[in-house]
Amino acid sequence: MSINDLPVLSALRTKMQWHQERQRVLSENVSNSDTPNFRPRELIEPKFDKTGAPTGSMGPLALAVTSASHMTPSGASSFDQNKNAGFETRPAGNAVNLEEEMTKSANNQMDYAAVTSLYSKSLHLLKTAIGKG
Repeated sequence: MSINDLPVLSALRTKMQWHQERQRVLSENVSNSDTPNFRPRELIEPKFDKTGAPTGSMGPLALAVTSASHMTPSGASSFDQNKNAGFETRPAGNAVNLEEEMTKSANNQMDYAAVTSLYSKSLHLLKTAIGKG
C-alpha cells in the first residue's frame, strides 16, 4: 500500500480539489456580477464517511447538468443554484451579491489553507514514522 492509498490523505486531496473548484466557481460569480440574468452558482460540499471515503452515488466532484442538452447523471448535480437568487435580484435580472461572494471566497481560501496544512503535516508525520523524515 502506498502513502497515496491512505483514505485520510485521499479525503484531504479531494477536499483540496473541491476548494480549488469552488474558488473557480466563486470567481466566475464575481466576474459575472454585471451580466444580465446571471444567477450565482455554488458547489455542494463533498461528504466523507468515518474511513475518509467519499459518500454519495456520484462521488465528491461529479459532473453537473448546466444545460438542457446535457445527459442527465444518475445522481444529483454537484452545482446548487442559489435558492435565494431572487432575493436580491437587480432590475437586469442579475442576482450576484458581491459582499457575499467575496466573504465566501475568503472563507474558502482559509479552509483551503487549513486543509493543505493538515495534508502536509500528515505527510511529514508518516515520513517521520517510517524513518525518512
